[in-house]
Amino acid sequence: MFQAPSVFQRAPLPPATRESTRESEPRHEQTLTATAPRPATEPGAPRVAAPASAAARKRDPYFDNVKYLAIVLVAVAHAWEPVMDGSRATRALYMIVYTFHMPAFILISGYFSRSFDMTPSKVKRLITGVAVPYVLFETAYSLFKRYADDSPDMAISLLDPFFLTWFLIALFIWRVTTPIWRTLRHPLPVALAIAVLASVSPDIGDDLDLQRVLQFLPFFVLGLLLKPEHFQLVRRREVRLLSVPLFAGALLFAYWIAPRMQLGWLYRANSAQEMDAPWWSGAVMTLAMFGCALALTIGFLAWVPGRARWFTVLGAGTICGYLLHGFLIKGAEYAGLFDRYTWLSDPVGLVVVSLAAAVAVTLMCTPLVGRALKWATEPDMTWAFRKDPAKR
Repeated sequence: MFQAPSVFQRAPLPPATRESTRESEPRHEQTLTATAPRPATEPGAPRVAAPASAAARKRDPYFDNVKYLAIVLVAVAHAWEPVMDGSRATRALYMIVYTFHMPAFILISGYFSRSFDMTPSKVKRLITGVAVPYVLFETAYSLFKRYADDSPDMAISLLDPFFLTWFLIALFIWRVTTPIWRTLRHPLPVALAIAVLASVSPDIGDDLDLQRVLQFLPFFVLGLLLKPEHFQLVRRREVRLLSVPLFAGALLFAYWIAPRMQLGWLYRANSAQEMDAPWWSGAVMTLAMFGCALALTIGFLAWVPGRARWFTVLGAGTICGYLLHGFLIKGAEYAGLFDRYTWLSDPVGLVVVSLAAAVAVTLMCTPLVGRALKWATEPDMTWAFRKDPAKR
């Protein structure tokens, strides 16, 4: 968590031009992390030379691999939440994963949002691929809690995202503001300043989960600034080797700090004051967490295989994995599964929970599930829009 997520749809090989974009991605591949635009020949798209052959249009498996591996981390981390109490090692692992898995999704989302320019065709895809799924799944999760958890007072509120649906509304807001960030001379410092201000502003409230939208904003803006050559640098052998001591050191530090640090700093859903911390700590932690998340994200991206693997095809279906796995986690929680089987908090149980979550989300990313859920993740809503004047 993530056309978020978007990070969740299959990405093509970026054209070999300086201003290469994701314009060559087809309609059925859009969603969360990429919300991909159409080919560059589409009206309003940047003028990028079209590939000369089918080979040139070949998709880059690297980004599909990134999406699949990241969604597995999201599902496993969510599965750890109900069972990690009492295990310092699991809490440390959880903290490491939570430090970078959503920043990685968001960064890739920004990278594939570089060409978004508010043209009618792209706005339509943003609505059908992000806004509509948000409405459907926010409603579905609210109803699921109301009846599965026997919570009759659970309201359906599109202004207060429940559980993982926050990423959809955040992606919508980030993409709509993309032209602004593409226009500014120094967008990243501005985004960091906004994140810092949000972290010390307790009056922002819960509407649209704006704290998360603003505090995660720098990762999206950074993605907008990236170019294909940056990913080539990240995937160099030297970076992979350096990432090993990086993660080892991060694990040791996380194990030391696990009992001392509030997990709220990782979620970025509250201001410093709301976590009973001094206001200035919001600014310090925002910048520190940005640096830590960026370092671990680079380490993660460095080890993602660049060639096609058995799971590469699943990268195109990560929106389904993201949106569906929450029902599995919440369903087990509502049923009291974790309270009934306390052995799931033991080392063996944690392995079982991790494997179950990884296998489940993998199945949810399969093309069969994607086709079955297409009506909700990519609805055909031509009836709802005016015809594009350029196509008349």
